[in-house]
Amino acid sequence: QVQLVESGGGLVQAGGSLRLSCAASIRTFSNYTMGWFRQAPGKEREFVAAISWNGVSTYYADSSVKGRFTISRDNAKSTVHLQMNSLKPGDAAVYYCAAKIGGTKKYAYWGQGTQVTVSS
Repeated sequence: QVQLVESGGGLVQAGGSLRLSCAASIRTFSNYTMGWFRQAPGKEREFVAAISWNGVSTYYADSSVKGRFTISRDNAKSTVHLQMNSLKPGDAAVYYCAAKIGGTKKYAYWGQGTQVTVSS
């Protein structure tokens, strides 16, 4: 049974920072590409960032987050993080951690999400 549990969300002022974490209970965590997605009220879920199984390759959404967000992983601890800096009100959303076997297109496993609220 794969479980992904996010933490680290909360309320922050615009310009502030948050670090999201995702703890994965996956026997072979290092086989998985890990991603972060977000969904704001009334909007579709959107891709934020992803990281390859070995952490060498990272991918980010467009300029809306690139340069402000950093994804990282610790395979020894089966965790993935999303460091979010210079937060904007537009970043407010529920953030989800997701996992997929490397090379596949579809994320097979999802966490329940953590709320990020950014006050202006």
